[in-house]
Formats: sequence, C-alpha cells, structure tokens
Amino acid sequence: MIDLLTGKSKGKVYLVGAGPGDPKLITLRGMECIRACDVIVYDRLASPRLLRYLKPEAEKIYVGKLPDRHTMKQEDINQLLVDLALQGKIVTRLKGGDPTIFGRVGEEAELLVNNNIEFDIVPGITSAIAVPAYAGIPVTHRDLASSLSIITGHESPDKLDYSIQWDKVTLATGTLVFLMGVAKIGYIAEQLIKHGKPADTPVALIRWGTRVEQRTVTGTLETIEAIVQAANFKPPAVIVVGDVVLQREKLNWYERKPLFGTRVLVTRARAQSSELSEQIEELGGEACEFPVIETRPVSEPEAAAHIRSALQKAGEYDWLMFTSVNGVEYFFDWLKKLRIDIRQFHRAGIAAVGPKTAEALEKRGVIAGVLPVKFQAEDLLDSLADQLEPGQRVLLPRGDLAREVLPRELRARGLEPVEIDVYETIIAQEQDEETLDLLKNGGVHVITFASSSTVTNLLEVLRRMGVADPQSLLNGIDIACIGPVTAKTAAEAGLNVTIQPEEATIDKLVEAIAESRAAHRFELGGV
Repeated sequence: MIDLLTGKSKGKVYLVGAGPGDPKLITLRGMECIRACDVIVYDRLASPRLLRYLKPEAEKIYVGKLPDRHTMKQEDINQLLVDLALQGKIVTRLKGGDPTIFGRVGEEAELLVNNNIEFDIVPGITSAIAVPAYAGIPVTHRDLASSLSIITGHESPDKLDYSIQWDKVTLATGTLVFLMGVAKIGYIAEQLIKHGKPADTPVALIRWGTRVEQRTVTGTLETIEAIVQAANFKPPAVIVVGDVVLQREKLNWYERKPLFGTRVLVTRARAQSSELSEQIEELGGEACEFPVIETRPVSEPEAAAHIRSALQKAGEYDWLMFTSVNGVEYFFDWLKKLRIDIRQFHRAGIAAVGPKTAEALEKRGVIAGVLPVKFQAEDLLDSLADQLEPGQRVLLPRGDLAREVLPRELRARGLEPVEIDVYETIIAQEQDEETLDLLKNGGVHVITFASSSTVTNLLEVLRRMGVADPQSLLNGIDIACIGPVTAKTAAEAGLNVTIQPEEATIDKLVEAIAESRAAHRFELGGV
C-alpha cells in the first residue's frame, strides 16, 4: 500500500486473537499472521510458545508488564502500531483471547483508520467460553442456561457500578461470566445477591485456564470470597456464575488427564520431537520444545567420499544394520543422491534396533528381518547370534556420535563392520529465553532425554545462555531418560535421573512419565 502524500510504502497491521492460552487454540488465520509478520507486538496473555513460529528475522516487542516497568499505556501501543506500519512493516498485534472482547481492539483499529493504514481483525477463541470449557463447565446447557452475559470485572467498585447495571445484568441471562474480576469477587457476589441472585448460586473461578498452571476453585455467591482468600487465589482468572458450574463434577475432563499440570521439556531435534510432544499433550501435559541438537548430512569431503565408496560396493555386504531412524533416513538420502538402487543390497540381511527404526524402514518398502528383544545396539547381536558368521561384511549407516559398542563386538566375533557416518549431530544454535525463564522460575516439571548427545548439549546450551551451573538449575526437576545408556550419561553429568522406562521407546518413556507424575500427585494428596 502506497501513501499518496509521501510516496512511501505502508505496511499492514493484523489485530489477532491468540486464544485463551493453549497455543494450539489459535486459529489457522492467526497462525498465518504470525508466520508472515515482520514485527509482533504481544503481551503476557498470549502464549510465548507462539513466538516460535515467527520468521527468524522478525522483531519481537513485548508490551505487557515486566518486573522493572509498568505495562505500556494503551495510547502508546496504539501509536506504536501506527509507527511500525508507516515504516512499511507487516505487524501482528497478538492479544489474548478474542481482541473484540475487552481487548481494546476498537481503539487500536480507530487510530489505524485515522492514519489510513490497512488492517485486518482476526478473531480468537475468547477465554470467556474456552476457559470454563477446560474446567468442565459449558457456559450454556439445555436444562440449565440458554443465555450468556460476558462482563468486565476489572474496574474498581465505583466504576463497576457505573459500567454495570446490576439490577439488569443479575437476572438477564442464565450464565454470567466475569473477566478479570478476582480482586473484586466479594463485591461482585454482594451485588448479585443484593439484586436477586440466590446466595447459593454456584460460582467457579478458573485461573490461567487451558494452561499447565490452570487452577479452579468453586463455591457459592455466599462462600466464594472466603474460599478465594483461603486459597490465595490470584489473577488472571475467569469467573462463572450460574447452575452450569454444577456440570464440572461430571465433565471435568482436562484436569483429570494423566499429565495435567505437567510441563515437559523436550530436547530432541525439532524434526524428531513431534511424536513425543503429541503424546505428552494428548495426556494433558504441555510439551515445551527446546531442541539442543540438530542433524545434517556430513560436510567433510573425506567422509562423503567414504560413503560413496562404501555404497558403491552394495553387492558385497552380508548385513545392513540400522540403529536409529536418522540412520535410515540419511542412508536413503545418500542412495538417492548417488543414484544407487536399494535392490543392489539384495544379498544382505536387514536388522534394526527398535520398532521406530524398523517402522522407518517399512515406510521405504524394506522389512527388517531381525529386531532385538531389548532396543539397544548390544542386544542386536544376541538376537543374531545363530546367524552371524566370521568373515561376513556388515554395513553400519550411523551418525558421527554413534557408540562404538556394535562395531567393536562385530570385530570381536570375526565379522568385518564398515561404518559410514551418513549424518552428523551438532549443537543447536537456537537460544530460547522464554524456556530459560521457565527453568529459572520452576515452570518445568520434567526434562526428557532421548540420547546422550541431548544431555551434554543441553548443559552446553545453558552455559552459552549464561547459566554458570546448569546442574544446579536443573536440580529438583524430574529427569526422564529413554534408556540406560542415556541415563548413565545424565548421571555422570551430575543429573539425578528419576524416570527410565523398561523399554527404550518413546511410547514407554511417556508411560513412565505419566506413572511418575501420578505417584507424585498421590504423595501430595491428589487424585
């Protein structure tokens, strides 16, 4: 868009609702705006996890409250959006919930209009509906409430009386939802009783709804103030008043999930973390992805030449042994690059360590003939004991940090292993300050390690981010390791391993985490 007065290109502003807190509840359109913008302007009610979808070069501007300064004034935020757009930038203003419900989007949009700046309003899921739903409270119900009022509770009592007609609101609808009214709960309850609501009307307050920190208290208009004070219940929270609150006893689905209230740090490479993250979130936890390793094709010319030479002798191998999914993926990438047909390995037996490695082979149309009972490299040889013969040649497509146990044992049995490093593992360059803040503030409950390199790299990444003693920072957090080798590395690094599954698989790792958290809740007197 061109400014006709100056001839300069103007930007555009997207006024986006981020949803109630769970980053997966943002709309597809909202996610598009995040990914496309040059600058994002956000506050504390928008999940910081959404910032991971920004372009690497995108600028981040926080306008919420920090310990060392107050919230930026609304007028200043309005002007900031204008100034950024006049610089020709695409701006996403990310606001918690829906921007049109007490989000002051009208003020921001009005100034944009006055400055002839193009904008879109992208609705979000409002916390007034989503947060009660995550507490097992539908805001309408065929038998209990056929209408709904959404009311601000943020103002002082005198302003509340000015902005709310209590005699009209109290009995206007079946359900009343107050946003931002925790500090005024006593006054709100008093006014509702005064204007006709029965004192035994059910009330619920849900703090940080849809997030790991979600917490709910319930009572009646008569008792809720004392309950809130006794629980030291703090904002931000949504208040629900009405008989629909009684549905919580039956419909409290989210807080009953096995990993509810658990934030799990996932340290795998981002390309591999999705399966683990999805399982964690399906069980009600939050997967905080903090990849500390990256994989890439080998970069050294000598290593590439060695791979070429080894693969061109495809017909000479008696065995192909794969020890990881990455080994499978990069092996086939090299075959494609070198124009080598997998059928040239027709005389070789296929062996794989672990079901996921075998599954990766199956996706390529190759069925592994041998899998070990336990999913470690050394156990593979026990499974192959009656098939291995001295003099056989074994091709091992692996990573540059692979353990030496398998080739060493093969040599000891008289076989000839040929190792090719089809990929290399490097320390991730990404440094996530939001995750570091969570670690410092006790916001992470479990850290998962799926390999020894994730252990050593996490400690190194934390050092690079200014943490002098990473082991002390991680003290008190449950450490979950996929197998004994990784657990040994973690223990030797000074970490206290508390969770280790019997089988070294992602599925069993998640099960072990869920069992551990259930035991933890039981010790604390929970369910």
